[in-house]
Amino acid sequence: MSVGTFSQIYIQVVFAVKGRNSLILPAWEDELYKYITGTVQNKNQKMLAINGVHDHIHFLIGMKPSCCLSDLVREVKKSSNKFINEKKFMNYKFEWQVGFGAFSYSHSVLDNVIGYIQNQKEHHKKQSFKEEYTLFLKKFNVEFKEDYLFEWIE
Repeated sequence: MSVGTFSQIYIQVVFAVKGRNSLILPAWEDELYKYITGTVQNKNQKMLAINGVHDHIHFLIGMKPSCCLSDLVREVKKSSNKFINEKKFMNYKFEWQVGFGAFSYSHSVLDNVIGYIQNQKEHHKKQSFKEEYTLFLKKFNVEFKEDYLFEWIE
């Protein structure tokens, strides 16, 4: 048996449409999620869940230690941006917001996180993205300044 690297790294990634505009439409969101899943898998990472609402998305991956998360998210955003624009899902240029959130989880809570991601549309009937995102930052003890969060449309 050869010596190898063994790991268990689970990361939830969250990012928003530029300006938090409500641009992700139900008519094409499944196609977008399949495209993003393909991008993640092509980078040799494991997609565990993906979903979102009109202004942001969440995805949960099983990440290999050789993966650079910021490079992966940059590639997902860049390629999906291009995909949306080339498919002409809308009449104007689509862009993702600069930045993202990344939150790590233990294996024991994966079912809860997957359920949370799958239930995004119901969840956001009661809570705004800004409330949700700020809660994540506080729950995970991530220091932040309000001025440096996403651009919010109020």
